[in-house]
Amino acid sequence: MSNERAVIVHPDADAVARATAARLLLALLDAQSVRPAVHVALTGGTVGTKTLAEVAESPLLDLVDWSGVHLWWGDDRFVPTGDGDRNATQAHQALIDGLPIPAGNVHALPASDEAADLDYAVTVARAELSSWAPDGGSHPVFDVTLLGVGPDGHVASLFPGKPTLQVHDAAAVGEPDSPKPPPARISLTLPVLNDSRQVWFVVAGADKRDAVDDVLRGGSDLPAAKVSGSDVTLWLLDAAAAGSPAP
Repeated sequence: MSNERAVIVHPDADAVARATAARLLLALLDAQSVRPAVHVALTGGTVGTKTLAEVAESPLLDLVDWSGVHLWWGDDRFVPTGDGDRNATQAHQALIDGLPIPAGNVHALPASDEAADLDYAVTVARAELSSWAPDGGSHPVFDVTLLGVGPDGHVASLFPGKPTLQVHDAAAVGEPDSPKPPPARISLTLPVLNDSRQVWFVVAGADKRDAVDDVLRGGSDLPAAKVSGSDVTLWLLDAAAAGSPAP
């Protein structure tokens, strides 16, 4: 199927999270009807974590066979296990700890207490990704990848002007000097994100408006403009991020 892009605007961040949660659970059910294993890349941030909390409260939750779902992250902070800055920590608290999902299906990026340094952590992340790749590839194909967008247009931990944007021969990359704290990060690379069947940008807040507008107008060189799903790309926005009146 050729790539389709849609922009959907909700009144506020809470509505974005509720709608995205329902959409995600339906996407999982659809994927499970044709594939035994479903891979999803999660995002962090306020609206990303709120989305996971809404998934936990959804009446659709129990319809999903969680034994066949694999959870990954588009990026994470290289800080200790359980640190509140980690996307994985936030996701466990909001959703994962209450799911009937096998521990081996939750593929957190390495924490700083699990690897000697950032380079080794990236090596471990690449090995984990390749172990679930089809046909000896470098990474699984994600059925859905959720991404936030920063005010500077960054996605995952791929920031404007950084060398990480030029990495096309590996599935994961380390960012030792992020412009926002904490500085050390691990991120999936652009080729991995673009292999996703569906990419959903989940964005709320007026501080994101300029970046969103820049990407959606076309011709942008921001990192967010370099990512799209192979089948579907959705921009799930609140009215503030879209720069439009609430519907």
